[in-house]
Amino acid sequence: MKNDRQLQKDILNELDWEPSVDASRIGVEVSDGVATLSGHVDSYTQKWAAERVAQRVAGIKSVAVELDVILPGPHQRNDTEIAQAAANAIDWNASIPKDTVRLVVEKGWVTLSGEVEWAFIRTAAETSVRNLYGVKGVVNNIAIHPRVEPRGVKTKIEAALYRRAHLDATGIVVDVKRGTVTLTGEVDSLAERNTIEWAAWSAPGVQKVVDNLVVAN
Repeated sequence: MKNDRQLQKDILNELDWEPSVDASRIGVEVSDGVATLSGHVDSYTQKWAAERVAQRVAGIKSVAVELDVILPGPHQRNDTEIAQAAANAIDWNASIPKDTVRLVVEKGWVTLSGEVEWAFIRTAAETSVRNLYGVKGVVNNIAIHPRVEPRGVKTKIEAALYRRAHLDATGIVVDVKRGTVTLTGEVDSLAERNTIEWAAWSAPGVQKVVDNLVVAN
């Protein structure tokens, strides 16, 4: 089992290895397996990527992101410009049905709302605006309201986890009630936890996923 100093070193090395992140302005502290990222980055994309980098380090239980997004002068945008660019990005994304997603921009933060049938559409909308110049953060309030009746969801999720060799290895319990999936059990890393949660979201009829998975010590 790695101690906090070893975990800190692993995250710093992983940040240095990640080409999409400028690690020189990111500080890392680890306490009891909980990593805190501090400092500043040039874009929300880098902030998001840095969080994912920390999550994929084995032994990290959770990640607190205290990174500030400070945009370089040439990339400054006012809210109107960001809103127009975000609307265009969503409109041009073939994965997002027309007129299903609404957005509001305030001080560089984009808030998404609306209703869609699948989680992948919700994710596609967030991805569309995350990489735009001027964006400092994204709040995704898009609701999932599937038309498909949630039948056999538990079996389908368990089959997906077996295909990924997760369920047999970690003893994950999947409970489904009225379109809400609750996941419990232990996983080896935050990255594995994210993969399992996404497998649950991918089942037809799922409206909500309650992630009670715990990263093993």
